Amino acid sequence: MSWLPALPAGRVREVLRAPAPGLAVPSVTVDPLDPDVVALAADLLATQLASPGCVGLAATQVGETGRLFSLDVTGHPRARTCHGRFVLVNPVLVSASRWEKGREGCLSVPDFTGDVKRATRLVVSGQVPGTGAAVTIETDAFEARAVQHEVDHLDGLLFLDRVAGAHALHPRRVYL
Repeated sequence: MSWLPALPAGRVREVLRAPAPGLAVPSVTVDPLDPDVVALAADLLATQLASPGCVGLAATQVGETGRLFSLDVTGHPRARTCHGRFVLVNPVLVSASRWEKGREGCLSVPDFTGDVKRATRLVVSGQVPGTGAAVTIETDAFEARAVQHEVDHLDGLLFLDRVAGAHALHPRRVYL
């Protein structure tokens, strides 16, 4: 994205898997100018890029408590709106509408997918790592779903916490 500043080279981090206790801990507000936060933003992007099929990654998934996530739905067949590759620090959901059920997966829950009801129109605000600039994103469809999924991680929730029951949980299909 045009507003994402150049970040240092990130390192690929290990992704926590459920039921790791760190996944259930709500994240804390951080300073987007803090060099550790900027480095974490770079690590999130590097880890996401190294994880096939990954469209987003929250700090809690790599064992960090900072409130930030990376996202990139570029090229995803269900994406209608795409803001490219970005990291959002201290995100806040401003508005959400047009709720719809859809299938979700997660690196932290590698063996299952689930049907989760989420808003298909969304406005989220936050800050840019490295500059602290305020940004507001209006999005829809798959990108809106992905943002909500990542914000849930920052609130200590997994998609498993949002499925309606066992009937809405499915073994992940593996395509060779």
